[in-house]
Amino acid sequence: MNSYDKGLMWFRRDLRASDNTALHQALRTCRQVWCVFVFDTEILDPLQDRGLTADRRVEFIRESLVDLDQQLRTLGQAHGIPETGLIVRHARARDEVVSLASRLGVQAVFANHDDDPAAKARDAQVLGALAHAGIMFHGFKDQVVFERRELLTQSGGAFGVFTPYKNAWLRRLTDDDLAPHPIEPLAGALAPLPGLPGGEWNNPVPRLSDIDFEASNLSSLALPTGSRGARRLFEDFIERIDRYHETRDYPAIKGPSYLSVHLRFGTLSIRSVASVAYRMHLQGMQGASTWLSELIWRDFYHQILANFPHVVGKSFKPEYDQVRFDHSRHGKLLFEAWCEGRTGYPLVDAAMAQINQTGYMHNRLRMVTASFLVKDLGVDWRWGEAYFADHLIDYDLASNNGGWQWAASTGCDAQPWFRIFNPVTQSEKFDPQGRFIRRYLPALAGLPDGAIHAPWLAREMERQAAGVQLGLDYPKPLVDHAVAREQTLARYAVVKKPANLSGRA
Repeated sequence: MNSYDKGLMWFRRDLRASDNTALHQALRTCRQVWCVFVFDTEILDPLQDRGLTADRRVEFIRESLVDLDQQLRTLGQAHGIPETGLIVRHARARDEVVSLASRLGVQAVFANHDDDPAAKARDAQVLGALAHAGIMFHGFKDQVVFERRELLTQSGGAFGVFTPYKNAWLRRLTDDDLAPHPIEPLAGALAPLPGLPGGEWNNPVPRLSDIDFEASNLSSLALPTGSRGARRLFEDFIERIDRYHETRDYPAIKGPSYLSVHLRFGTLSIRSVASVAYRMHLQGMQGASTWLSELIWRDFYHQILANFPHVVGKSFKPEYDQVRFDHSRHGKLLFEAWCEGRTGYPLVDAAMAQINQTGYMHNRLRMVTASFLVKDLGVDWRWGEAYFADHLIDYDLASNNGGWQWAASTGCDAQPWFRIFNPVTQSEKFDPQGRFIRRYLPALAGLPDGAIHAPWLAREMERQAAGVQLGLDYPKPLVDHAVAREQTLARYAVVKKPANLSGRA
């Protein structure tokens, strides 16, 4: 028996018509369900104001919406319902959803949770406006396996250290937590789009130009979009997951899953991938265990954001806000050089070229570049966090903030502040033949393996043979790592004295 006659499913960061909690609940409890996605001008307008009109994320969303629209139409056709599909709007979401709900005459709006502070504020306003109109608002967990305050310490507080959280996560996990939320058997409740094709309600997904954006280079990248693309990537990863723990740190090797953007925008269900990883973990497959741990880190950072929202803009550990970073004109110039890949440290510069050219950066290199910005250049971690937020196609506030605070030693369960990555050592260890460096820094391609990690230490004849003139073909190092390390130790000493200053990476 249906609870409501009509309902509205509001897609946000869950762009799939399979194993979708809110969609499942809407179809289960409503006689008819319409589906909507809003290109939110409160999110898009600031991107345009910063000149990001060719944004890979916007294009990824648009292409994934085309896939989602087709999924909904196919589901409707399978149940003999013509002209089902996705209503897409370009407006302020907090206003448009309420307007659509009223115009369609629904009794309830369904959506999956989004714990970004701005999203929570938006949802609170939508809930209030819907309540004023006599319409219910139902929210559901879908982005993570455990959220908010589902896992607590023995004293009843939120976790701030990963390992105890991971142990609690594994102890709490049951089959029900990973069980799918089926859509196909319930899809007979999908409502046909009002009006004729081409009318106000029954239009194709807008083109990028319709929402004032331009095409990026997404189509030239090896990144399939939508749920179909996500499944292909996952199937490819499963074939090599057994070696994940051995390959994930090497940027020149096909080691990562490359699924982060699909998990970010929900074109892939976290339950579906976590259930596969968990089964393999129970079978003793080390690669799967390592990847499952990464999925748990993702849950961990999401519950940090939900329970400690001050991390947006401030240190998780308040005492670290005492650290004084270089906000001077010199610091800004150092930051610009880092952004543009002109630091003189090849692995750092190659990593920045990767993010600038593709919108993706290998996870190991996210740690290396973040550490270099904060602990070699002395630049505020929040500047780097904001740069990644603008350029990463898989940008997720919880994970991005957590990663930057980890690298800056200001966050939960972060690396000790006196542990400072040596960019040359990292390069020699994780890109020993310089394959990744050569791919993104072709000017250094002619250097021998032993010299490519620190060109300023190469013999002059090696540089001449490779056609590399420091300061002309490739920049000289902005800083001396050993000197910068001592400056960082002094900068962080305002927090507390370390028991051992020998920690190096």
